[in-house]
Amino acid sequence: MTFFKPDKTFYPSPRMACNAPAERLGYVATLNTGRSERPDAISVVDLDPASPDYGRIVNTLEMPYAGDELHHFGWNACSSALCPYAPHPHLERRYLIVPGLRSSRIYVIDTKPDPRRPAIAKIIEPEEVMKRSGYSRPHTIHCGPDAIYVSALGADNGGGGPGGIFMLDHFNFDVLGPWEIDRGPQQLAYDFWWHITEDTMITSEWGFPQQFENGLVLEDILAGRYGHNLHFWDMRRRRHLQTINLGDEYQFVFELRPAHEPSKTYGFAGVVLSLKDLSSSIWTWYRENGKWAARKTIEVPAEPADPDQLPPPLKDFKAVPPFVTDIDLSLDDRFLYVSCWGTGELRQYDVSDPMQPRLTGKVGVGGITRRASHPKSEGPLSGGPQMVEISRDGRRVYFTNSLYSTVDDQFYPERMTGWMAKVDVAEEGGIAFDPRFFIDFGETRTHQVRLEGGDASTDSFCYPS
Repeated sequence: MTFFKPDKTFYPSPRMACNAPAERLGYVATLNTGRSERPDAISVVDLDPASPDYGRIVNTLEMPYAGDELHHFGWNACSSALCPYAPHPHLERRYLIVPGLRSSRIYVIDTKPDPRRPAIAKIIEPEEVMKRSGYSRPHTIHCGPDAIYVSALGADNGGGGPGGIFMLDHFNFDVLGPWEIDRGPQQLAYDFWWHITEDTMITSEWGFPQQFENGLVLEDILAGRYGHNLHFWDMRRRRHLQTINLGDEYQFVFELRPAHEPSKTYGFAGVVLSLKDLSSSIWTWYRENGKWAARKTIEVPAEPADPDQLPPPLKDFKAVPPFVTDIDLSLDDRFLYVSCWGTGELRQYDVSDPMQPRLTGKVGVGGITRRASHPKSEGPLSGGPQMVEISRDGRRVYFTNSLYSTVDDQFYPERMTGWMAKVDVAEEGGIAFDPRFFIDFGETRTHQVRLEGGDASTDSFCYPS
């Protein structure tokens, strides 16, 4: 539907978005892939503390097919629609674009007229995705100023690469085609985001589909064959500009979080594993002498462990890697949240100085050996903090515990169950569990969370605060 006024959830600057109304609902990707013949689903969760349904699933929308492995879904439109070089203020934040990482199918889900009862509006079948984009295994969705952008981890031939990015039309959701004009040396793909006012896109690397669909390949990890590069692109011209090699020892360059303030030219990249000592790390990228550079600014160490308590891939190492698999940055660019899926921690860092982050809080739940419980849960928990989402005002952080079905089974082989938790954020730093909020999804695992009206990993802004 076309509007003559911008959607009220669009904000010109991040500071204005920080003052947005609190979210009342959350949408959660819930996964049955690898567990049963049931399809995956989008579950709707009540996030309003004043509601009698607070902390409960109020509706579930099942997909029509089994085996999709729903992944990093996103909104069709956001605050980037107000950007002056490609304005689309007549769009509205209405549809969830939901990719199936394993099936290469994409669902368009309508959250109107009743946001508690979303419905499937369109299905983009795998054959169309591959034919029109040249890619498969769609992974991450971002609402851009000129189109909906989708990262993909594989080529249309199925198992190999290169991976890359393609675009969907804002209005009818047709696949427009591949984004890249000149990809340079880039082959592996994973996450992407941008500094819009710098006309710069950044992309990261995981692996080709054959390196994760049946589980991680230990030989490839030890040989340094997974992703270890950051790529920088001319966003307007769609051409590769620069590669930063973090070093072969750093495997799996995953999530990217640029500063939200459009006048800032730095951001954070999470690296899952160091082959040297099994640590995880966060790197800060920045501009220096007209080029992009990156520096390791946070290191999270591995923890020694009894081999009898470890899953098969880790027994010989006698340690639990933290496995930092997601990071998220508050809209005021102050706090970076780091999920340690292996050790079972959610960490909060003050990154007001992006070159000298300071640990300001942490909570423990789950973990490969700890199995720490939640104040509201019954007994030990499997999995650990994984996908993280932050409210627009930065006072609430939600997280779930599943990474990817076959990888879950490698490191939590007792058949991980799904759950969702929340922490509250103190104004000057520090986090604590909300003892009222813990959702047990049973055998259905949980992944991406999106918040009604927007959140900290959806919107991009073109106007300074």
